[in-house]
Amino acid sequence: MKSLFPALVVATLLAAPVASFAQSNQPLTRAEVRAQLVQLEKAGYNPVGDQTEYPNNIQAAQRRVDEQNAVAQADTSGYGAASNGSSQAGVRAAIPAAATGPSSVYFGH
Repeated sequence: MKSLFPALVVATLLAAPVASFAQSNQPLTRAEVRAQLVQLEKAGYNPVGDQTEYPNNIQAAQRRVDEQNAVAQADTSGYGAASNGSSQAGVRAAIPAAATGPSSVYFGH
């Protein structure tokens, strides 16, 4: 009995992450699929329309939906969005006089 309890505890600890992971991959319900389809139709996708441009049409509509969702989830904290830009400081390097003469590689260009 003493060796059964630790084995049961170990088995429970090993099975807990597997059970929680399996529950996170739930399929979509019909209502969720219909809501997504309505959202795509509002973005300009017509499921019974032009069949010759199928992948391009739905991808364009999905991009518009993603943009709308991004705007809806925008940062409203008042601090502004993160910037991915860069800046440079300093002055332009002076070109030596010898590099601009007739013996320069860039002469005449």
